[in-house]
Amino acid sequence: MTQAAAGELRVVRPDPARTAPVSMDGVRGARMEILVGREHGAPNFSMRHFVVEPGGHTPHHRHAYEHEVVVLEGEADVTCGERVHRVRAGDVLYVPPDAMHQFRNAGAGALRFLCLVPTSFDCGKPTPGS
Repeated sequence: MTQAAAGELRVVRPDPARTAPVSMDGVRGARMEILVGREHGAPNFSMRHFVVEPGGHTPHHRHAYEHEVVVLEGEADVTCGERVHRVRAGDVLYVPPDAMHQFRNAGAGALRFLCLVPTSFDCGKPTPGS
């Protein structure tokens, strides 16, 4: 990984060893690292790397901003609204704003995905985890 000053290229490789536990109500076995975010000078979007252990999940929640997701490894049952979708490595997802959603690891190994979110919402509030 190279550190970049504001306005410079940042190169980083997702590394499960750098992830930290996600501390939100309703989370089990999920870890995250911010690959690119506000702390790196990104003005508009943050890219996060999630690792969810077998049997683990993100919280079932909603918020006012969208997600774009790329599944890197494993399989998941993703709830979005009233539907559950089985996704796997290579799939790309769009989670709309205000949709109830959750990622549940449905495989025997780790679930890994990249998640892109805006750095702010509602006229400048910082997006959590950005």
